[in-house]
Amino acid sequence: MGEPPHDLDIIAATYAADDPYGSPVYVVHFDSRSPDGTITLNRDSRTGQGFGFDEVMTLELDRLAPVYARVVVGIAIQQGGGRKTFGDIPHTGFRIREGYTVLAESDFADVTASTAASVAEFTRDASGGWDFRPAVRGFDVDPNSFAGAMGGNFT
Repeated sequence: MGEPPHDLDIIAATYAADDPYGSPVYVVHFDSRSPDGTITLNRDSRTGQGFGFDEVMTLELDRLAPVYARVVVGIAIQQGGGRKTFGDIPHTGFRIREGYTVLAESDFADVTASTAASVAEFTRDASGGWDFRPAVRGFDVDPNSFAGAMGGNFT
């Protein structure tokens, strides 16, 4: 009772083909889009209220320039009202779709002590196509630090 609303943010980090595990070339988050318009944050709810999903992001990977070979998507909890983890916030989850096909869907049960988590990794293959890999990995960092940390090697 009287608790402030929770604000979870979806974040996408794009990595260069010549340094796919280095620093992101650019990050899309907090009501923004990529410089070329291929990654767009379509919905950003700061309270979790409303219809449908709180956060919606569109990735048009087939339009992404060949200089980019990797995109990592994650979720971070804003910490303005004090430290919160996924275990502190009920009914958290994510769904990743291609068109109407669900590629991955889960809650954050494996990372309940974390304040942020990567959820997906997209990598460009030798033919120029994209491979998807679910990648739920927890982090204990603030949202600004998460953007730089989320792209580490997942192996």
